[in-house]
Amino acid sequence: MSPEIKIPENLLYDIWQKQAYQPPLKTETGDDISILDVGSRNEDLAGPDFKNARIRIGNLTFVGDIEIDCNYSDWKAHGHNIDNKYNSVILHAALLNKNKQSYVYTRNGRKVPSICFSNFVDKQLIENLKLNMTEVKNEVAGKLKCSSSTISVNYEIKEKFLSKLGVERFHKKCNKIYDRLKELQFLNELNIKEPVIAYELTSQFHERKFQHKDFIKIEIWQQLFYELIFEALGYSKNKAQMIELAQSANINFLKNIEPDGVLVDKYETLLLYISGLVKPPDKISDKDSKNYIERIMLNWNAVKPFYDGKFMDESSWHFFRLRPQNFPTIRIAGGARLIKEILHGNLINIVAKKITEIHNLTVLINYLRSLFVIKSDGFWKTHFVFDQISNGEVKYFVGATRADEIVVNVILPFFAVYFEIFGNPQLTKKILKVYSIYQQRSENQIIIDVANSLQMQDQSRKTVIAQGMIDLFRNYCSKNKCLECEIGKTIFN
Repeated sequence: MSPEIKIPENLLYDIWQKQAYQPPLKTETGDDISILDVGSRNEDLAGPDFKNARIRIGNLTFVGDIEIDCNYSDWKAHGHNIDNKYNSVILHAALLNKNKQSYVYTRNGRKVPSICFSNFVDKQLIENLKLNMTEVKNEVAGKLKCSSSTISVNYEIKEKFLSKLGVERFHKKCNKIYDRLKELQFLNELNIKEPVIAYELTSQFHERKFQHKDFIKIEIWQQLFYELIFEALGYSKNKAQMIELAQSANINFLKNIEPDGVLVDKYETLLLYISGLVKPPDKISDKDSKNYIERIMLNWNAVKPFYDGKFMDESSWHFFRLRPQNFPTIRIAGGARLIKEILHGNLINIVAKKITEIHNLTVLINYLRSLFVIKSDGFWKTHFVFDQISNGEVKYFVGATRADEIVVNVILPFFAVYFEIFGNPQLTKKILKVYSIYQQRSENQIIIDVANSLQMQDQSRKTVIAQGMIDLFRNYCSKNKCLECEIGKTIFN
């Protein structure tokens, strides 16, 4: 590919997401690269382009972020080498690398492989992508390319296809949860403390046939439940950070904390300190903030001897363009209260018991939602961040909308896996029925735009349909799979 071709980075993101290159990718030093998960697109203005990706280089599997640039030199030109937000990058991909440089370096001094896309991508593909981007650049984020023609498609066809996609999306979540459960069990057996950036899953793991008896230990389920809830609390911009926090302040560490009347305060303290969000009291002017930090310092000094993990950096958290209710400080406060319920309130067994006993599905839905609505209290009732009193009182650490997200994306798939593993497929089917009738309060922009495109606004609150709309846009429309889509087949044929 000639160096004069100039490609917008959005096109390179598209290549990465679609894996539109000739595999296998190779590092400049000749190691094969396998892409296990391309990660999720980082829509924020700051930080790497893809978060929480999984790749294998040689025999090692890495989990972290991907940065994509037009030129190898952009890594330094854009200041990534001095920005803490790029410390978790596991692969740098550039369209051009004139001097065939093999690595870039993060601020913390870690060496990251750099690959040159032009070695693996056909020039004609780039030109086709340019043309495609020109045609759709002015489209609404979730607007379907065939939106002007969807009125010709029978409503039942649209509804049936979206329901099918919604159920498939649910099963994908179940599979992801089961895969993580197996990882946790395997690492537990080897007595390995999971690294934050990367770890190796050996051939022993990939060849392993797991059995139900392998998942008896409650700590494995508690850690999994904890990670999933924290991911949901992180919203779109801080979910990777919340997972990292849950893996750093893990269940084994938390169980060393002596339960007493201030246990929630202790959990809140250690999460805030490990997250890197606590400011030194001498840099605080607000009296309430100063008193709060001085108080939690006493808690931290008591629990600090039990912690030997890494600390996160304040700069890794996103506050920009978030509603204050979604600030990581507020979500961490809510998470501390849920941790207490997981470890000392027998939350997993209680939810399993209620799913078993409550036969009216509407009653069950309302009960599950209520479990994860967390009212505010203490310091964070009047503050969104340190050193600044909030304009209005914080009523909830976790409100009904976020509770809906937790039930749909965590509770239902988690317990579908739980009951399947422990030999109760009837309860797994019951959970799928709950999912099929669930009416959620929340909806994102993709759901709104797809619903408008399909003229199905009346169905956008129904979870299985809403999830199908997300899947339709992300896995069909945005990937130009029009003739694999039941709606597209009807329109274009």
